[in-house]
Amino acid sequence: MSWAWHNYLGPLSIALWLSGALLIFLRKNRKAALCIALGGAVTFIFIVGLWSFLERPPLRTMGETRLWYAFFLPVAGLLAYKRWPYSWLLIFTAVLASVFTVINMVRPEIHSKALMPALQSLYFVPHVTLYMLSYSLLAASAVASIIQIRRTSRKSEPDKALNDFIDNVVHVGLGLIMLGLITGALWAKQAWGHYWSWDPKETWAFITLATYLAYLHLRLDPLRAHSKAALMILPLGFIFLMITWLGISYLPTAAGSVHSYQ
Repeated sequence: MSWAWHNYLGPLSIALWLSGALLIFLRKNRKAALCIALGGAVTFIFIVGLWSFLERPPLRTMGETRLWYAFFLPVAGLLAYKRWPYSWLLIFTAVLASVFTVINMVRPEIHSKALMPALQSLYFVPHVTLYMLSYSLLAASAVASIIQIRRTSRKSEPDKALNDFIDNVVHVGLGLIMLGLITGALWAKQAWGHYWSWDPKETWAFITLATYLAYLHLRLDPLRAHSKAALMILPLGFIFLMITWLGISYLPTAAGSVHSYQ
């Protein structure tokens, strides 16, 4: 299944995701969840087909990582929704997955079967997929923090269940980032002989990690645990996360980076 199939399966996923978002507004949440799950299944089928066609994991180019992100977003949203039934979770993940799928449709890439020796590692797939899943979860925590900030700005009591959601999602997302860092360090040692080199992407990954750690430390402080300052860290952390993933590639300093997508 070549990338050309994305022109057919991509719109199908988008139609299912946006139908799910529309059903939320019509208060048909079960049908909405089903539509969003089906949209994710279509994207997963395409990932498997592309993997088979390329004879390598489709994780090498920026477009391929966006494809995984579009898959993990509804997965993360549906899993979180089972525990915390916030309807905005389904709307957010469905719309954002659609946006990344549209980007892949309007910006097609050349997806060759070639895979450089450094990428032929057991750490390649877990390293990238751990990050993509963590990005999906932390995107939801950023939106939840903004909702909580708006709530408290109106002099309403903080939603304790929403705080619980944010904390759990950040803990899991940060744990996945740390696992991604560990697998990346082991991979770097295997491929280049060193665990860490302060490559531009590694530097921003460290900044992102430190930002989320700052949030968790503030949450442990009883005086600032529910402060707006603590909550504002999460949107900032997600901005840093997007710089790490997408923004660094456009900087001149990243030209010789081992993390550049080619």
